[in-house]
Amino acid sequence: MNSYNRFGGKVAVVTGGAMGIGAAVAKALAAEGAAVVVLDLDGAAAEEVVKEIEASGGSAVAVVGSVILARDAERAVATAVETYGGLDMLVNDAAVVIYGEVPDFAEEDWDTVLDTNLKGDFLMSKYAIPAIRHRGGGAIVNLASVQALISQREVAAYASSKGAIVTLTKTLALDHAKDKIRVNAVLPGSVRTPMLRHAAELAPGDPEETIEQWGRIHPRGTVIEPSEIAAVVLFLLSDDASAVTGAAYVADAGLSAQAAF
Repeated sequence: MNSYNRFGGKVAVVTGGAMGIGAAVAKALAAEGAAVVVLDLDGAAAEEVVKEIEASGGSAVAVVGSVILARDAERAVATAVETYGGLDMLVNDAAVVIYGEVPDFAEEDWDTVLDTNLKGDFLMSKYAIPAIRHRGGGAIVNLASVQALISQREVAAYASSKGAIVTLTKTLALDHAKDKIRVNAVLPGSVRTPMLRHAAELAPGDPEETIEQWGRIHPRGTVIEPSEIAAVVLFLLSDDASAVTGAAYVADAGLSAQAAF
């Protein structure tokens, strides 16, 4: 385990914690002393993350559930309280993307994206905030996207949900400053995750070559690794970010800083 113990004695819930950014965050938190509840629909993958954490000397438990169901969101928070004695941190990472132009976009697909990406953050926050308040304060980090600021074709639902997460973050920060709860958002660019791989598989040609091509769009020339986003999330959760709340941290390797010319 990492000897840097910023989160010793702290407890976190990480949604979408079985893979991608969520898994990287869960492992990084555990490596710095936190006990972690890994919430994900994929129970087998969540258990694998827990096994990795435990094998490294950390403490974690998997909860199989959906962030769009109030009972599952409440159960994840209750698991943290019952297993570890409370809750200090929430990371809302669970998300989906479905592509398509609005005239052809199915209503149920719109609901799936908005429910998972936005309603999920609402439900998790609804149940987590009272538990964090009971501990005397803590921190929440919501994973938005650079597509909250700039967009591309065929992602109306996804971009809308991520833009809404930024404004939800700001309002939660204002509402719960009195509770000593800081709330921030991280806006990644293209990150090497299963979601990015899926998008690449929908494009023509070799998926890995497509991902490399997308990486070259970023000024540094490569896509972002999940561990790099996890580092930003951990900073925002930590006391190092005590002056930071209501912020939208862009972590896109310079993607949104450039213009077309």
